[in-house]
Amino acid sequence: PRRRAPGVRLSRRTPASSDAPERGHHVFSPEVTAQLQRIELTTRGLVESLFSGEYHSIFKGRGLEFSDVREYQPGDDVRAIDWNVTARRGHLFIKEFVEERQLSTLVVVDLSASKSFGTGAKDNATVAAEIAAILALAATSNNDRAGLLLVTDRVEHFIPPDTGRRHAMRLVLELLAWRPAGRGTRLSEGLRFAEKVLRQRSTVFVISDFLTGTTSDPDLQHAARKLAWDHDVVAIRLLDPAAAMLPRVGLLAVVDPETGRRRVVNTSRRRVRERYEAAHAEARARVDELFRDLRLDTVDLVTTEDYLPPLIGFFRRRARSIQ
Repeated sequence: PRRRAPGVRLSRRTPASSDAPERGHHVFSPEVTAQLQRIELTTRGLVESLFSGEYHSIFKGRGLEFSDVREYQPGDDVRAIDWNVTARRGHLFIKEFVEERQLSTLVVVDLSASKSFGTGAKDNATVAAEIAAILALAATSNNDRAGLLLVTDRVEHFIPPDTGRRHAMRLVLELLAWRPAGRGTRLSEGLRFAEKVLRQRSTVFVISDFLTGTTSDPDLQHAARKLAWDHDVVAIRLLDPAAAMLPRVGLLAVVDPETGRRRVVNTSRRRVRERYEAAHAEARARVDELFRDLRLDTVDLVTTEDYLPPLIGFFRRRARSIQ
């Protein structure tokens, strides 16, 4: 009998049918293995030296749990006095508490076809995988649980949160090896799914270029609002400067990676370039408005630049804001 990997559901093989929805699948190749090893080497030192302390300071535990009692000392909070022990011992004792540290972190990664685009040294999908690795390893280094949710225009793959470095690297491997069935972007599907499966308050990182808004995904605002009501949601937006403008190169054949639609545009015409830039700016403004409306913490990462400074800067700003 086949063994079932934790968090991976095996189903009986069914006859092929044109009515059956297409499903994503894994492709484990030497290239994926090499990429995993490179990401592990790259992120290990970063997490240990930069992120662990920051992560612990900005993502607090669920509350306090009783640890022990000790004798009262001048300056102690009188509200912590344990009157039952004090009555038995004849002098003051106070309760000590420790933070109930373990949290759950869910990393939601948008795997729509637009992530194959990238004008930097790495495409957006690779940048997303490295950021997901850093977040998962930072969580598990603090003995927290980390999970993974892959989404396109549907929920592609889900691995429930668990602890341990080995589990964190498994998340990265699953992310690198997954070949999605969907090509479009519908983040609302993933956010609704996350809201259903998360049983306790969690930190949810959403990694996407957010090249979708309330126009193409009318349910996004409602799904994001509902998730943010019960959980700590952080939007990590991947920005590629080349996606915001058309180069002036004459006739240019372009393909929408998510719909497959093809067309030829004349980039020599200033009006064509201006209309494209205006449409992109309007789409980004709608997403900015959504973030402001929901008061979400947002990290904008330019994929042609080093993403570590803004990511570290976010961690440190947030740590200062809650002190």
